[in-house]
Amino acid sequence: MSEDDEGFVGRLARTAGRRYAETVAAYRDGRREPPRDDAGRVRIVCRRHAEKRAVTLDEEGRPACFDADHPACEGCVEDLRDGQIETW
Repeated sequence: MSEDDEGFVGRLARTAGRRYAETVAAYRDGRREPPRDDAGRVRIVCRRHAEKRAVTLDEEGRPACFDADHPACEGCVEDLRDGQIETW
């Protein structure tokens, strides 16, 4: 491989690395706060009922439909806190 080829490959690798880092940061930043509807309700995809919902959150960050005895609801709350909830 010539010096020109090595420089070209190095530039491509650095560019790809920067774009990857930017994509990871954008994904992380975009997933922190779930989207809300016009009424301020959080738009989530309910795991328990497998449906789209717009819900209010209580003071502890739990959706109004939260059921403490259901494992899907516990997972939903954890994902909301981590900013990883599936939204629409």
